[in-house]
Amino acid sequence: MDLNQLINDCKNKDRKAQEQLYRLYSPKLFAVCLKYSRNYTEAQDNLQDGFILIFNKIEQYSFKGSFDGWLKRVMINNVLQHYRNQSFLSLVNEDVTEEFEIEIDNDEISLDYLLKIIQELPDRYRLVFNLYVIDDYSHAEIAEMLSINIGTSKSNLFRAKMILKEKIEHYKNEEHERFPSAK
Repeated sequence: MDLNQLINDCKNKDRKAQEQLYRLYSPKLFAVCLKYSRNYTEAQDNLQDGFILIFNKIEQYSFKGSFDGWLKRVMINNVLQHYRNQSFLSLVNEDVTEEFEIEIDNDEISLDYLLKIIQELPDRYRLVFNLYVIDDYSHAEIAEMLSINIGTSKSNLFRAKMILKEKIEHYKNEEHERFPSAK
């Protein structure tokens, strides 16, 4: 079936079309949910809630721009809505001037481990880290999406990077101690 026809059928509340859209996009959108959720179970809940929202808002999709991008944005906004009004997002504004990159050797750290440590970040850090680093939003966009100020977004990103850097260094040190002749 043609994607435009599938979308139109979903706009007409066709259950079979909705099921087909779900089957087509749920793996990709689950990955989005997993990035922003604390764990697998929460990601599953966010995916289900997100699809309900998608089916309720699909009439707003006007066939301009990427449908994949529209779905992703709706899903991200749905997940963020669960966090918006919680006080953990309100940090004291700190001036963060130091920028640094985390060096990751793909041979040393698995994608599963990296996802695990990102999910372990406190909510405020995980959300900002994913929005900025993975989904390429600006600090101004993040501040608006999370109802925080730009300085808080920068501070949360800095702290997320620090935590991840420490965990990665700890992991590398443990691996080196377990397998000293590996390198």
